Amino acid sequence: MSNLSQTEWAKALTKQPEAVILDVRTEEEFESGYIPNAKNIDLRMGPGFIDEINSLEKNKSYYVYCRSGARSAQAVQLMRDLGFNETYNLLGGILDWEGEVVK
Repeated sequence: MSNLSQTEWAKALTKQPEAVILDVRTEEEFESGYIPNAKNIDLRMGPGFIDEINSLEKNKSYYVYCRSGARSAQAVQLMRDLGFNETYNLLGGILDWEGEVVK
């Protein structure tokens, strides 16, 4: 799994404008503030999460975050198991994020 610091994550995203940002928190958490352009898919949906993930293009790059980095680490590992090769976890999650947040 690729864990990236905020700086590494932001820098990598600028080099990959076609990359997808995934927020794996609950809908309520997402609505309280999210990183711009993020798509919300709640990890806690269980099988529904897997269905949503399987509907995504496996050949794209995915930058995944949650509140603190724990759920996103699980999501990244699950995505790898499902055949996604370019998945990156934001260390510290949105709690440590110092970049822009949409509220």
